[in-house]
Amino acid sequence: MDIIEAIEKRRSVRTFNGIPLSDDIREELLSIIDSSRDPFGGSVTIRLRRFDTKGEYRPGTYGIIRGASDFFLVGMADDSQSSLSAGFRFEQVVLQARQLGLGTCWIGATFKGSDFDRNETWPDGEHLKAVSPVGIARNPGIMEKLTRLAAGSNGRKPFDELFRNAGHDRNGIGPDNRFRKALEMMRLAPSSTNSQPWRAIVDGEEVHFYCRQKNSWSMLDCGIGLCHFCLTEEHYGHPGQFIKTDIRPDAPAEWLYITSYRRCR
Repeated sequence: MDIIEAIEKRRSVRTFNGIPLSDDIREELLSIIDSSRDPFGGSVTIRLRRFDTKGEYRPGTYGIIRGASDFFLVGMADDSQSSLSAGFRFEQVVLQARQLGLGTCWIGATFKGSDFDRNETWPDGEHLKAVSPVGIARNPGIMEKLTRLAAGSNGRKPFDELFRNAGHDRNGIGPDNRFRKALEMMRLAPSSTNSQPWRAIVDGEEVHFYCRQKNSWSMLDCGIGLCHFCLTEEHYGHPGQFIKTDIRPDAPAEWLYITSYRRCR
C-alpha cells in the first residue's frame, strides 16, 4: 500500500480484535515516531503505551473504543504552532500505521488525571492533548456506524469550496494543475467534528494555506491536512518547501493565514 492508498483508505477505527500488538510491530511503530518530520517547529512529543482498558474505553462523543490495549499519546504545548506541528507529525504516524494494516482513531480531549496521563512526564510546557488506539480492526458494529454517521465522517465539502485559484479564475483549479492531486488528498484529511477548516489559494508555483477557525482543534486539523498535501507532493516527486510570505493573494477576512508552499525549481 503506497501513501496515496493509505490516505484514501484510512478511516477512524473504534473496534479492534483485542490482541495486543507484537513486540516487532511496536518496535516498528516506535521507529516511525522517531522518523516523523515537522517543518513548523512546534513543541510535540509522541509516545506508544499499553493500557488495561478492560476492553472498552468511552471517550465522550467519539463513541466507544473496544478491544484496544495499545495507544499513541500526543503531548504538545498550548500555542498554535505546536498544534500545527502535532497534526502534521502524528498524521504521518497514523498513515504509516495504516500501511502496516493497523487501525487508529484520533481522540482529542482533556486527559489530565486520566489513566493515559498518569505517571507520564512531559517536556516543559507540553500537556497530553490527544490519544489514539492502534491495532487490528474488527468489522464495525452498528453503534460505530451510527457514531460515524452522527459525526458526518463520510462527508466532505466540495473541492471548490475549499480551494481556489488566485486572480480572475478564482474557482477553477483544473485537473492538470500541478497541485490538484495534493489538494484532493488534503480534502480527505480527518478533522474534529468533520469541520474541514483548511483553505488554500493556488498562485502559480505557490499555494497559500489558511485556517477557517471552527473550534479549538482547527489548527491541529490544518496540520493533518498539510501533512496529506506534503506527502502527496513527495510521492509524485514534486519538490517544494513551506515558507512564510507577506506577498500573497487577497483572501476572505475570516481565513487565517498559516503558511505557503513553494515549488522548488
